Amino acid sequence: MDAFTAGLLQRIRNTQSDLKQARETGDDYLADVEQAELEDLQRLAAEHGVPVSVSAC
Repeated sequence: MDAFTAGLLQRIRNTQSDLKQARETGDDYLADVEQAELEDLQRLAAEHGVPVSVSAC
């Protein structure tokens, strides 16, 4: 796995975790921000052929 792929996957995992935490604490604004970030990262992964498993947050 190259550095780009590893970094992208780590950013996705971090964002998923942050999204989950925002939802658990009821921070709707932060949840919206994290959801948008996650969607951007997933789009970037798809554009570069990086397989990403989508987990329900």
